[in-house]
Amino acid sequence: MNRKERRAAAKTGARPGGYPAARAMGQHQSRRETLLANALRYYQASQFEAASRVCRQLMALDPNDIAGLNLAGLIALRGGQNQLALDVLGRAVALNDKIADLQSGVAEALQRLGRFDDAIAYYRRAIALDPGYAETFYNCGNVLLKLKRYPEALAHYDRALEIEPNFVEALHNRGNALFESSRFAEALADYDLALTLRPQFVAALSNRGGVLSELKRHEEALASCDQALAIDASNVTALANRGNALFELRRYPEAAALLERLLAIDPDYVYAAGKCLYFKCLYCDWAGYDRTVASIAAGIAAGKRVALPYMLLNLLDSPSAQMKCAQIFNKDRHATSANAVWQGERYHHQKIRVAYLSADFRPHPMAYLMVGLFETHDRSQFETIGVSVGASSKEVFRQRLENSFDRFLDVQTKSDHDVELLLRELEIDIAVDLMGYTSNSRPGILALRPAPIQVNFLGYAGTLGANYIDYVIADRFVIPPDAQASYSERVVYLPDTYYPTGGQQLASGFPPTRSEAGLPETGFVFCCFNQSSRISPIIFNVWMRLLLQVEGSILWLVEDNADSAHNLRQEAERRGVGADRLVFAPRVRLEDYLARLRLADLFLDTLPYNAHTTASDALSEGLPVVTCAGASFPARVAGSLLKAAGLPELITDSLESYEALALGLARDRHRLAQVKAKLIRNRECFPLFDATRYRRHIESAYYSMWQRHERAEQPASFEVMPIEGE
Repeated sequence: MNRKERRAAAKTGARPGGYPAARAMGQHQSRRETLLANALRYYQASQFEAASRVCRQLMALDPNDIAGLNLAGLIALRGGQNQLALDVLGRAVALNDKIADLQSGVAEALQRLGRFDDAIAYYRRAIALDPGYAETFYNCGNVLLKLKRYPEALAHYDRALEIEPNFVEALHNRGNALFESSRFAEALADYDLALTLRPQFVAALSNRGGVLSELKRHEEALASCDQALAIDASNVTALANRGNALFELRRYPEAAALLERLLAIDPDYVYAAGKCLYFKCLYCDWAGYDRTVASIAAGIAAGKRVALPYMLLNLLDSPSAQMKCAQIFNKDRHATSANAVWQGERYHHQKIRVAYLSADFRPHPMAYLMVGLFETHDRSQFETIGVSVGASSKEVFRQRLENSFDRFLDVQTKSDHDVELLLRELEIDIAVDLMGYTSNSRPGILALRPAPIQVNFLGYAGTLGANYIDYVIADRFVIPPDAQASYSERVVYLPDTYYPTGGQQLASGFPPTRSEAGLPETGFVFCCFNQSSRISPIIFNVWMRLLLQVEGSILWLVEDNADSAHNLRQEAERRGVGADRLVFAPRVRLEDYLARLRLADLFLDTLPYNAHTTASDALSEGLPVVTCAGASFPARVAGSLLKAAGLPELITDSLESYEALALGLARDRHRLAQVKAKLIRNRECFPLFDATRYRRHIESAYYSMWQRHERAEQPASFEVMPIEGE
């Protein structure tokens, strides 16, 4: 029996302050006492059928025997008969509502039935009757934790620990609440303290591994998970957290193998199937790829938690599936709260206050794309606030980013709730999430609605499936008007492209020679510098056919990791292409990476996740990009960039036409030269390269959102009219 059951079982017998029916019997051994004693003995020996049979005899003797009803309720709870437990314990409470343990028993039954708000009410009645019992505070805290009401949960765990400082389970669950509040260092301290009291506490060891990963202490995370697995080799939480740590350490084959081991134990473990396939895609292991994608799609259709949304974007070109996946994840992890921070107050500012939230205010594609906009916002109309939830640094570029805002807030150590309160205190008009569901994001900050207008922009190429996000910024190519039903947000259409390109660093003036870049001195150079997870088997098939048809050509890729390079060379040989025709480029400084793009002849895009920043980089360096536009947002971004660059002829709508176009350009050098010349001319006059025009469009979008709000109108999709640059 657990702690609570031992106490409740003890209370079924006579004790000072116990049940009146028991006290009234005196010392005379009655049939009732005999039955109750026998039922209790069976219960404590875990002989629940026998205990239940004796309880029925006791009820026949006196249907209103509170001690018997209590024990019958406990037996029903142990047997998973939660509705029966609620009925029986409810009868007992109706007879005497002054007994704390009966109130707690009803609360537990309600909790198991998913009636969490009712459960909290009964736990609080129990606390009022017996405020010195730590277990009731702990149990109420667990329900609050389940409801993601973390500050309240923490308060209940704190009270439990005041009463009983060595309450190990309360320490552990307080750590869980702190973890969910993004207070990782404090969570680690609680897990460590719990482990000093119970060194073999597997759950604490497992969750300690998870929080160490959040603190970027991945090797220590592995060690903690290994300790848990040494005690319980089948502990799924430890396996999952160890897999996450291996992923962060870029040990992708080990991470995938661990997820396969996890799925063999629990095929429905949350998000594991999608993670496992994504990890494999990172090193281009495509065994069972089509079958697994189909299984994940079926799981999402059935409402299961089979894939994280940002991983699904790489696997499935379906706007409706992506929205359902996002909705499943949002409901699971970041559901709307009834306790909104912003309660409809009207602000009266001279300027519109726009807060940009990101963990990537550092040398990162988002920051390079956006820094020019941050720096040039019209300060007569807008006040800008940078809200950094990621690690700080002393880098020069970080300082440039901080200086680009009117105010810059480093909130990485604050909980989601604390950041929400801060945004409300600052009276932010428009909160812009630049991350969505990408790595290190904090979508929970906006779940409590700290700002009247909340926007999904740039960092996540898809819907967040959250009703507290009002708008997504897009263009008519990435989200065609007839696709709006697959987005929970209202769509704001910018006139050219939603993708910013201003403010990027310039390439160095001297590109390397072909030999310095590891390329052969002659031959056509196809390239794709997208990360390896975006290379799907179907697109790789096309690339290999192109190499077979263009004599002497090579495919130039970025080397994400040694395993992906090895596997791609093997996949090439399986398709009849020599491994030496795949050349892998190491990662280099941004300016050197941009400069070496000039050595390539043609950039080949990926599907179902296009080149985004890499396509923008290629076009800025005069390198044409051939793309195949899919159905979903991430599969249409390169097409958006090409339209804004004045090169719609490089957009195809099928892999057959994609292959034919790439082959035609590779075989006709004159035609390719004309395309390159056009791209170079267009860089001087087309919208993709006009940072001022882009800035005025995004500001017009913000102003229109704000005007609708000021008129007390609900968010609605709208289109920004073109504005010429200054």
